[in-house]
Amino acid sequence: MFKPLRIGKHEARYPLIQGGMGVRVSAGSLAGHVAKCGGVGLVASPGISLNSPHFNGKNYLQTSSLALKDELKKAYEIAPDGIIGVNVMVALSDFEELVVAAVEGGAKVLVCGAGLPMTLPALTAHAPDVALVPIVSSVRAAQLVAKKWDKTYNRLPDAVVVEDPETAGGHLGEKMENIGNGDYDQYETVRGVKEFFRNEYGLDIPVIAAGGIWDRADMLHALAEGADGVQMASRFVPTVECDADDAFKQAYLDCKKEDIGLIMSPAGLPGRAILSNQESIVQYDKERSSVCAMGCLKKCSYKESRERFCIVRSLDRAQRGDVETGLIFCGTNAWKADRITTVQEIFDELFAEEAAVENKEGAESTTSEEAVHSQAA
Repeated sequence: MFKPLRIGKHEARYPLIQGGMGVRVSAGSLAGHVAKCGGVGLVASPGISLNSPHFNGKNYLQTSSLALKDELKKAYEIAPDGIIGVNVMVALSDFEELVVAAVEGGAKVLVCGAGLPMTLPALTAHAPDVALVPIVSSVRAAQLVAKKWDKTYNRLPDAVVVEDPETAGGHLGEKMENIGNGDYDQYETVRGVKEFFRNEYGLDIPVIAAGGIWDRADMLHALAEGADGVQMASRFVPTVECDADDAFKQAYLDCKKEDIGLIMSPAGLPGRAILSNQESIVQYDKERSSVCAMGCLKKCSYKESRERFCIVRSLDRAQRGDVETGLIFCGTNAWKADRITTVQEIFDELFAEEAAVENKEGAESTTSEEAVHSQAA
């Protein structure tokens, strides 16, 4: 039997977090259905304004908070009692505003990557029940966050996500030249992070393995190697409930293993994506002499010098179904997708044995209670 995943004051039935995927690939629908099934559902905040009723083409940063709250509301309508959170990239220009909006919108968990969230406890001091979860790819990064939070805010992470740059999709917390050289050991990092918190603070903080988790075997391997849970993202894209257009989902079904690789994002971070249309992505902005109208990132080579392409617009185009000129982020295992399924079917595959035991125990308990009432009568 799998142990429930406890993050701060919140306990998920199953040890699974659905990874945040922007732009609007994991919004209210996907996050809500994952939470309804017993996992932790995450709304991705990057680009959340786009394709929202609040956005008029010129007010991107001004409407992000409203759009985020809308998606949280949708998620809670699907899973009123579920554990729903928000993924907020530290690299975003409106990082602080989005954190505040997430708390106001009822997020129970905040997961932050693409930079170290050194000021996160200050932004959430008024909401101590909100669980804070940094994403790291090294023990050193976890140490830096923990020591800063402890010294400055008397707060420690409620969990830590260890993301494997060798397999994860989207933006990666490692230098391009260090990815793929065979030196990185994710589970050595997982165990190292756990050991650090035990030795330094005497705490057994949950450590979540992210990257390359596709099926039950991957999950069991992660848990056997010391992780307390897994974060799964790409597997949830080809589902009915995923917030992306059907063409985006079909791109996962159509891609081959060799189609997936690394790009350098305008954010200054490597990213993993489907590479077959990279020239078209760059050409789109060149032909239109597009200028940065969003200002979505604190640091952006396209905003500063029109180098590469506008990442938020390219992600938005893909999410809406333009897979010819849109950027499609994915993990290394996206090629394994062979059909459109549902979130419930994925949970059934991952946790079928546990659900069967729980159902049997529930039925036996009900039968026992009925027998007691019958005797009493």
